[in-house]
Amino acid sequence: MIALAPETSRIAARARAVDVLVAGGIETAALDARILVEEALGVTATDLALRGDAPVGPEGAARLAAFLARRAAGEPVARIIGAWEFWGLPFALSPETLVPRPDTETLVEAALGLGLRRDGAHRLADLGTGSGCILVALLSEWPRAWGLGLDRSPGALRTARANAARNGVGDRAAFAAGDWAAALAGPFDLVVANPPYIASTVVDGLSGEVRDHDPRLALDGGPDGLDAYRAILAQVPPLLAPGGHLVVEIGYDQEAALCGLAAAHGLTSEVRRDLAGHPRVVVMAPRIAT
Repeated sequence: MIALAPETSRIAARARAVDVLVAGGIETAALDARILVEEALGVTATDLALRGDAPVGPEGAARLAAFLARRAAGEPVARIIGAWEFWGLPFALSPETLVPRPDTETLVEAALGLGLRRDGAHRLADLGTGSGCILVALLSEWPRAWGLGLDRSPGALRTARANAARNGVGDRAAFAAGDWAAALAGPFDLVVANPPYIASTVVDGLSGEVRDHDPRLALDGGPDGLDAYRAILAQVPPLLAPGGHLVVEIGYDQEAALCGLAAAHGLTSEVRRDLAGHPRVVVMAPRIAT
């Protein structure tokens, strides 16, 4: 049991938090401690700098102790605080949604690099929207665009809808239950997806922070990790407007498979790499007849 006295200063509490997380084998102990202290005490980094000698108080001590116990047990910080940042925007999380990853920003960058006008009234669809982070990020960059997010999970749809409103794009976003693009009517200028792409046999071997806390529905891509892509590629091409694109996130080892699937459905494909140099996104478009 982690004990913190109410009279402990904020700065001392942060130092204690770092020690607890280091002892628990948490590699990002200093960063995690800072986030958890700020969230538990309801303060900012500026508050800590200016009033670091203020006591944490009974509620703050109890809340921080509980947070530290959860983190030391392997629960991700994002799950503990129920929120995470993506594309510089705040997103609430729920048990039905993935924690947004920095690698997924590669998808947003790829979409923004397609040459669509910033002031264009583009129509977007986000398949398997989860927290809505991809769709909301794109709508924040295209102020006249409209987007539809689909997901199988009612809980994810509630979360995505709230995130769109929180980030000021709720009036240009709609959310609906759907199995990929099966119920969609086009045309769309852009369809995006970050589907489950991990092979079923691999999911159980993932780190506990992912395996035990992210929804399996958002991770498990079937026997070879490609089930969702097969469904999406069978459904999306007829829904694309002239000049439209399908942009999807992939696993680091799926470049050849996705490009092959794209070709089989009459699509061209280009791969974008993440900051680590791994294949991360495939940009697809209908092949132009010659």
